[in-house]
Amino acid sequence: MAGTGSLTDRFSAAKQAAPAGGLAKSLTVAVLAALSVGACGGHSSEATDCPVEQRAHSLSGFCVPRWVSLKHGEVMGRKGPGKDYAAQWVYHAQGLPVQVVAETEEWRRVCDPEGGAAWVHRSEIDGRRTVMARSGEATPIRSSPNDNAKVVGLLNTKALARLDRCRGSWCKVKVGQVSGWLTTEALWGLAPERQCR
Repeated sequence: MAGTGSLTDRFSAAKQAAPAGGLAKSLTVAVLAALSVGACGGHSSEATDCPVEQRAHSLSGFCVPRWVSLKHGEVMGRKGPGKDYAAQWVYHAQGLPVQVVAETEEWRRVCDPEGGAAWVHRSEIDGRRTVMARSGEATPIRSSPNDNAKVVGLLNTKALARLDRCRGSWCKVKVGQVSGWLTTEALWGLAPERQCR
């Protein structure tokens, strides 16, 4: 399955018919394997990277902004924090990394990889961390955090990966049975600053 194309092709406006497929998720390692989003070490909780003193001042007890992922393959993005607000679009991308930039007790305003922002119910997000390949071409996954390390796989454009941990300018990710390192520049879903309002 190809991992190319604009994310806009993977979202549907509320007034339009939903696309047949979700965000393409693939890895090239001899053959293409589909991504399966699961637990990732050190990033299984929304609060993992948040200092206690900051958590005390938020409604959810987690930092804002913070990174999460979409829990389901179809998530409604609304114009405001409630079911009475009109739908803006539907995300068709389970595991998509999104950044929470505002919250109420039940709703989270999330920023997506294209800079779009919408409100989603808290039951639709997962504290497990994922990242998305941002390069225009397949990005090498290396055996260690070094430009000269052995290439163990390729992460296709816009493909998703589970985030394990980061060290300096490198992050360890896992896709299917392949685990390895990518530079932070190659990934979306890591920036500490707000990606949209």
